[in-house]
Amino acid sequence: FNPGEGQSRRGEDKRKRLTQQVTLQTPANTSLLYPSLLSPVMDKTINIIMIAVLLIVMVSLGCTMEVTKIKDHILKPKGVAIAILSQYGIMPLTAFCLTKGFQLSEATAVVILICGCCPGGALSNILALAIKGDMNLSIVMTSCSTLLALAMMPLLLYLYCHGFSNLQKAVPYVGIVTSLVAILVPCGAGILINYFRPQYSKIITKVGLCVLMISILVICIISIVEIGSSLLTMLSPPLMAIAVLLPLIGYAFGYIISWVFRLTQERRTVAMETGCQNIQLCATIVKVAFPPAVIGPMYLFPLVLGFFQVAEAALLIVLFRCYHWFTTKGKGETR
Repeated sequence: FNPGEGQSRRGEDKRKRLTQQVTLQTPANTSLLYPSLLSPVMDKTINIIMIAVLLIVMVSLGCTMEVTKIKDHILKPKGVAIAILSQYGIMPLTAFCLTKGFQLSEATAVVILICGCCPGGALSNILALAIKGDMNLSIVMTSCSTLLALAMMPLLLYLYCHGFSNLQKAVPYVGIVTSLVAILVPCGAGILINYFRPQYSKIITKVGLCVLMISILVICIISIVEIGSSLLTMLSPPLMAIAVLLPLIGYAFGYIISWVFRLTQERRTVAMETGCQNIQLCATIVKVAFPPAVIGPMYLFPLVLGFFQVAEAALLIVLFRCYHWFTTKGKGETR
């Protein structure tokens, strides 16, 4: 036995391990570690479907809005102010507490904080309609929170992610403005239709909801077939737990705060606005801020979060619809 030879071999093995580690962390080789789960053609197809559906749905949502009620919410912005307080107060703080509670690594925690700091998206408007909320308030709240995101997101990310200088440059201002335009323009078209041709409003609304349900079903099937098995293997149980808890806490606290401030019909709307984040915007920031070698499987987290947002909201909508049906039925029988 030669001690010098043994030390030499151990040193060589150590160098090999370090070389492998460096090689795995090189952006050029990240495709071996974290391959693209969707093919370019499939990814482009889903994006086109989502854009087309968004335009149709936002026009149909605009057909449920009235100019006078929108003006009332702007002139008396109590509901809007409460929703914005919930959106930019509760959600970032909740995300921060969850990352601390589960003792996540820095890169993982930053992704979750980015999701928590994002504004509401078009999904909240759709869910507000499904739960019989105030559509006028919902659209105004989404527009205001998206507009404020231009300033609030960099501020919140600076406060909660202090020390991550690359995040300040990663906020996609163009993407935020684009999402704002994507909300306001088709909604404006729907408002004009409802104002000048109200007889077509109900038809357009029903068509929009049908298109939405079909597209959600198609996208879910495609996603499950393409990446369903990969999600469970690539994301840890703590991340799955956070994906469940973050929207659920948002829905609950949004409703509670509305109750504290004595809002009545607006409670469900504020709850949906608080619990729903703009997942597409979150995914864009994550993609811009970090190379795949650093972020790893966390680029899937916004997708998982979006799934649980919809699933939990769907459960709440079903419960409310059942409650509403039984209460109205009971009143009808009494009368």
